[in-house]
Amino acid sequence: MTTIEREEARQRTILQLEKAGIVLTAEEKANVEVADMGLGELAVSGLQLITYVNSERYCAKDLVLFPRQTCPEHRHPPLGADNPGKQETFRCRAGRVLLYVEGPATAAPRAKPPAGSEAYYTVFHEIELNPGEQYTIPPNTLHWFQAGDEGAVVSEFSSMSRDESDIFTDPRILRDAGL
Repeated sequence: MTTIEREEARQRTILQLEKAGIVLTAEEKANVEVADMGLGELAVSGLQLITYVNSERYCAKDLVLFPRQTCPEHRHPPLGADNPGKQETFRCRAGRVLLYVEGPATAAPRAKPPAGSEAYYTVFHEIELNPGEQYTIPPNTLHWFQAGDEGAVVSEFSSMSRDESDIFTDPRILRDAGL
């Protein structure tokens, strides 16, 4: 991903947050992250985010997904005897997000994994989140999510986030790529 593409995605993210009524400071705008996961296909795989706080006790972020953009399947594993892994609650603020977690597969899932990456998507229990709806994902649970046609803004409230510890089903993914 080029510097220009990254900056365009960052600006587009800021506009999407503003449209959702989320006000960012100048410092927060400068710290918007663009995660293309090392796949070089941000339009279909990746996400944009701003982290407000990430401490030993808790984490708060806003995740932005462009139309039909997918955050690839992953889990937040245990990090020692006293840490079962990250637990996170997603609350949809704008748009629609289709979240897939472990459990009985939905008969006709509405989201589709990105073309060419289908083998790396293994959970299909569908949860639809619209503005004001939320869902809590337990630690070490495989999950992935995709925005609807208008994109989505999702607030994430969780235990401490350690992105470098996330385990992706797709071995090609580099979580820190381009941050």
